[in-house]
Amino acid sequence: MLIDSNLIIYSVQPQFQPLREWLLETLPKYSIISRVEVLGYHRLQDVEKQALINVLENLEIVYLSHSSYELAISLKQQHKMSLGDALIAATCLEKNLCLATRNTDDFAWINGLELFNPLETK
Repeated sequence: MLIDSNLIIYSVQPQFQPLREWLLETLPKYSIISRVEVLGYHRLQDVEKQALINVLENLEIVYLSHSSYELAISLKQQHKMSLGDALIAATCLEKNLCLATRNTDDFAWINGLELFNPLETK
């Protein structure tokens, strides 16, 4: 399983304690793209940055391959989406990983991409 950037950000917010617990139990992987998105936010405070780094240090990072770039190009040609979303989705497709995200609707059109929203109530 690969966790999307939005869930990493939510995981350090006080109201998302169940998400933090799920994250520590599941230990999904995360993309280098998510690292850039999460830690690259221009208004990130030092306390927030450290909390995010603490989360990321517990997870395995996944780097992009040439195939990921080519898949991302194909996805962007098919549908309007951000570069980050295209690269994250392509990585999941290439490595056969489920994508954990709050934004399942953004990815639902991608054939073969398994999605999971850990914030949905069961």
